[in-house]
Amino acid sequence: MHVVKGRTDRVVVVGAGLSGLSAALHLRGAGHEVTVVERQPHPGGLAGRLDVGGHRIDTGPTVLTMPELLDDAFAAVGHKREDHLELLPLHPAYRAAFADGTALDVHTDADRMEQAVRDFAGDREAQGYRDLRAWLTKLYEVERDRFIGASFDSPLDLVGPDLVRLARLGGFGSLAKAVGRFLRDDRLRRVFTFQSLYAGVAPKDALAAYAVIAYMDTIAGVWFPRGGMRAVPQALADAAAEAGVVFHYGVEVEELERVGHRVNAVRTADTRIACDAVVLATGPAQSIRLLRGEPRRVVPLRWSPSAVVVHLSSGRVAEDLAHHTISFGDKWNGTFDEIIRQGKLMSDPSLLLTTPTLTDPALAPEGRHLQYLLAPCPNLDAAPLRWDALAHRYAEELVDEMSARKLLVDAEPLAVVTPDDWARGGQAAGTPFSAAHTFAQTGPFRPGNLPFRDGNVVLAGSGTTPGVGIPPVLISGRLAAQRLRHR
Repeated sequence: MHVVKGRTDRVVVVGAGLSGLSAALHLRGAGHEVTVVERQPHPGGLAGRLDVGGHRIDTGPTVLTMPELLDDAFAAVGHKREDHLELLPLHPAYRAAFADGTALDVHTDADRMEQAVRDFAGDREAQGYRDLRAWLTKLYEVERDRFIGASFDSPLDLVGPDLVRLARLGGFGSLAKAVGRFLRDDRLRRVFTFQSLYAGVAPKDALAAYAVIAYMDTIAGVWFPRGGMRAVPQALADAAAEAGVVFHYGVEVEELERVGHRVNAVRTADTRIACDAVVLATGPAQSIRLLRGEPRRVVPLRWSPSAVVVHLSSGRVAEDLAHHTISFGDKWNGTFDEIIRQGKLMSDPSLLLTTPTLTDPALAPEGRHLQYLLAPCPNLDAAPLRWDALAHRYAEELVDEMSARKLLVDAEPLAVVTPDDWARGGQAAGTPFSAAHTFAQTGPFRPGNLPFRDGNVVLAGSGTTPGVGIPPVLISGRLAAQRLRHR
């Protein structure tokens, strides 16, 4: 792996999102002087926060997996995660509700899930689940260190025994077909392939290698932090500050002072911060701005779909609702076509409803529930819709649809987040899911975390290696720190 040449004693991390905080902790643990500059008044980045009428709203991701990556970040500075953050395991990890009125609780325990599948779809599917679970586990073991947990300098870095193993496991085939080899029931197939939408690709077009996301969700387990998702970046920032990392909140970086591809200082409106290296954990749009449009790609990036999120206050919740409930529409394949290819809103929506107060009641006033309704939608490049005029009407339609499905009761909107809001926050094409995980934007073909071989700038976040989601973003921070290790 290529590392930045020259001194890297003083590092400025731009952005206090999860990737930036991960980078800061790993850098500080390796002995660097670290300064973090964040334009918001608090840490979190896309894992944002909003308080409305006593409701403690998380505006970003709600699904937390692979907590050992958090353990690694805390351990880098000699801390224990338990001293800063309490994580509560979710059982079930999800509840899947289908258009035919059936529902399935998704358990991470193998025996419990096998029995749930048997009761839901019969013996043949139960054995198929067992075989799928074994395949997902092998896939993760092959990908974990070499493909997910590594930086790439060249496509040739892929070559080796693990590439052969991944090919033998069918990792370069279609995700939908791979899961279909194990499961015949269409409802079950959806449970283990829906995750590809957030990677920006329909299951039939996604690489089977991305089934590792289903491994993280359905086998490794799903967790929720007491105090809400905002507690994660706050805990990381607290540990970093205790270890000597300096934070500047409410300050935006306006310019990188450069000589060629090397940055000598980071400039804000009022301050010049001298440095030996920079980690840009800002997202692709802001990184491109700060790097003055460099490096230029021959083929423009294709962006993932976006999402509309409706934050709700409810007096009561529907019966049998789980912390995370996925409500699948009937027109599953058509949904992907509408969002990705046609640039249309879903005519038969599949939606994620999260009710965090089922796990942590303190997130809402007494007698109320906080709920988060996520609807995938086209990004601004695919469909430049007038969200300023459309947002509240569409939010009402989504609430009405979930009420008709008997999954929402007595729900009142608190806030609506649209692609326009993601764009105002600096997300390219108005999507929080960054560059789509197409073959041409995966692994060594994804924008690298070292944009200039002769420079001292390193990237972190969902737009670079390894990709989208809390686990990859935390890994990206560690990978950025490794690029700056002392020679």
